[in-house]
Amino acid sequence: MKPFVLLNSAMTVDGKIATNNSSMKISGKDDLIRVHKLRKKYDAIMVGINTVIIDNPKLTIHKIEASLEDNPIRIIIDSKARTPIDSLVLNNDAKTIIITSEKAPQEKIAKLNKKCDILVCGHQQVNLKEAMNKLYDKGIKSILLEGGSTLNFSMFKEGLIDEVSICIGSKILGGTSSKTFVDGEGFEPENCINLELKNIEKIDNDVVLSYNVLN
Repeated sequence: MKPFVLLNSAMTVDGKIATNNSSMKISGKDDLIRVHKLRKKYDAIMVGINTVIIDNPKLTIHKIEASLEDNPIRIIIDSKARTPIDSLVLNNDAKTIIITSEKAPQEKIAKLNKKCDILVCGHQQVNLKEAMNKLYDKGIKSILLEGGSTLNFSMFKEGLIDEVSICIGSKILGGTSSKTFVDGEGFEPENCINLELKNIEKIDNDVVLSYNVLN
C-alpha cells in the first residue's frame, strides 16, 4: 500500500516553475491561501533536496489560521543526505522525515538524525516505491507533493501520483535553462502520462486545473 499523492504546483503560462538557480513567485495571494488550506488537509508534504537547498522553505502552514499541530509531516527526498543542518525544515515547527539512500555518508546521516527521522530506501538513490510503502506503514496515508521538476518526473515515472492540481499564473518567464513543471529524461510519446480533467477554477488572474492521473 502507498499513500494517496496529490502533486500541487504553480507554473507560468509557458510551463516554467523557476529559473535555473532561484525560485519565483508565480501565483497570486489567493492561490497561496488555497495551497495552505491543502497543506492542512494532508498528513505530509514532500519536496526534493534541490527545493530545500535553493528555497530553504519551512513547509508549514502560515497563510491561514493554524496551530503547530496542523502542520503536516515534512518529507525530504535526499539521496545523498545533502540537507543543510541549519535548514528551516529541521526546526521544531513540525516533524521531519529525510529519505535517503545507502550511498549517503554515514556521518552526515548521524548529524541529521539528531534533528529528524531518517529512512534509508535504495542503494545509489532513493527507491521511491519502497519509500512510499514505508511511509504508509508509518501511518502517512496522504501526501501533498510540492516537488521540483526532477522529483515530479521521478514520481510520475514510478506511477506514484494520483492527482494533479496546478495553478497557471499569468506570467511568461521563458529561458531554455528555466525549470519546467516536469523534466528528467521525459517519456516516449506512447508512454506519456495521461490525465483526466476534473475541474477548472479561476482565482484572480490565475487558473487552477485539477486532474486525475490515468496511468
